[in-house]
Amino acid sequence: MTQATVRLTVNGRIQDVTAERQTPLLYVLRNDLGLNGPKYGCGLGECGTCTVLIDGKAARSCVIPVSGCVGHDIVTLEGLGTREKPDVVQQAFIAEEAAQCGYCLNGMIMTTKALLAINPRPTEQEALAALRYNLCRCGTHVEIIRAVMRASGQLAEARD
Repeated sequence: MTQATVRLTVNGRIQDVTAERQTPLLYVLRNDLGLNGPKYGCGLGECGTCTVLIDGKAARSCVIPVSGCVGHDIVTLEGLGTREKPDVVQQAFIAEEAAQCGYCLNGMIMTTKALLAINPRPTEQEALAALRYNLCRCGTHVEIIRAVMRASGQLAEARD
């Protein structure tokens, strides 16, 4: 296989990377661009730890070839907010302490971000359905759903 230069738009910046065209996007993000938000989990697109947004939709970066991402807008966890000013979804996960080991968080946060973009006020059932293919083995599901509801503005309203 031969390598080629591939131009990607990641977190609003144009990045030129050299890789084989079939290299999974996840490998390029982590190894070439140093973006470690997306994690390697199963390598089959089933667990969700590698989730990124591609054109605003949640996508499993471990099974998408880098060549298929040319011309698309890719956003990783690092592209959502900063330590000083986290994105509303990141802040909700922090406020609800929706992590134990933290390995699933990237996928949970990115999938929540995609959900809220198309459904700003999901019900708990809709949130559960959106996150059903993101695996959490630590059992923080209750806190994760509370974080989704907080990010949508519904949890704060319920407490007032």
